[in-house]
Amino acid sequence: MKRILVTGGAGFLGSHLCERLLEEGHDVLCVDNFFSGNKENVRHLLANPYFELIRHDIIHPLFVEVDEIYHLACPASPIHYQFNAIKTVKTNVLGTINMLGLAKRVKAKILLASSSEIYGNPEVHPQPEDYWGHVNPIGLRSCYDEGKRVAETLMMDYHRQNKVETKIARIFNSYGPRMALNDGRVISNFIIQSLK
Repeated sequence: MKRILVTGGAGFLGSHLCERLLEEGHDVLCVDNFFSGNKENVRHLLANPYFELIRHDIIHPLFVEVDEIYHLACPASPIHYQFNAIKTVKTNVLGTINMLGLAKRVKAKILLASSSEIYGNPEVHPQPEDYWGHVNPIGLRSCYDEGKRVAETLMMDYHRQNKVETKIARIFNSYGPRMALNDGRVISNFIIQSLK
């Protein structure tokens, strides 16, 4: 059994990941500040003795002992990240620095949930992994796009310089149960429009 930290664990994707890790027999520490996550997404897990929910903003260090870290914390909805752009940048940059610092201290593996948004408005379709993107560093959504780019840079730098075992997953247009229908993302917008 591993002790696994999931940041953003009360979010849409994080809550499903917490469920899966528990099903696999792991001890799960779910951390969320509830800016865009929702306690209702994990309420059914609270009675599980191998699940712990901590309300914490990862822009501040977290001192726990874990074997692996799944770093999903960040407002991914345009409604959330445009409402508080500075919080979004801080979560991406300071939160990632704090999680990498934790991974380094306790020798934990860490996976960053990145985004297709790092490509900006791509000029190449589909995008190969070595495509660097076409971005606007000062646009309304750049708090998210550029924040994810910096987070990826930090992951690679901690790997190269400190030998932290890092992985990056670039997630594209996710959807499913517990997704907020009014979050302004492409899939939810399509669903809402088709129901009208």
